[in-house]
Amino acid sequence: MSQNPARDATAAAPASAAPEPARAGIDPRGPRFGAGVTAVLLAVVLLLAGTSGALWLLLVVVLSFALGAARGPQGTWQGVLFRALVRPRLAPPNELEDPRPPRFAQLVGLVITGVGLVLGLAGVGAAVPVAAALALVAAVLNAVFDFCLGCELYVVLRRLRPSAA
Repeated sequence: MSQNPARDATAAAPASAAPEPARAGIDPRGPRFGAGVTAVLLAVVLLLAGTSGALWLLLVVVLSFALGAARGPQGTWQGVLFRALVRPRLAPPNELEDPRPPRFAQLVGLVITGVGLVLGLAGVGAAVPVAAALALVAAVLNAVFDFCLGCELYVVLRRLRPSAA
């Protein structure tokens, strides 16, 4: 089993199991690329802490997460960059990833950075670098180690949800 629960959700079922309906998957390298771009933006937010530039750049990150939460990571501007510039240079992925966990991870990122932005606009200066640092840790874990914290949270919450009878 891979380290990424989103990829595990689309792993092939044993031959004896009844086939599941086909589910669209995404290239798992796309969200990792997006996380790398986001990590760079968040690092710059930290370098600009205390300036209006930090607020504007955090707004870009918040809007990116909003796109990802609404359309999935493949629907963000980072996803467009990946499909246009990176994926054509790569071999096809070995397996596809369930888009639901990365989409939930985008929502988690939106909440964290959104709260930081709102508090920053309200005059709580420390909120911007704290939110950026929290999101940066998650983005680096995803981009560098293929460990998606939001995806892990998605899996835990799905397990805690009562099953339909």
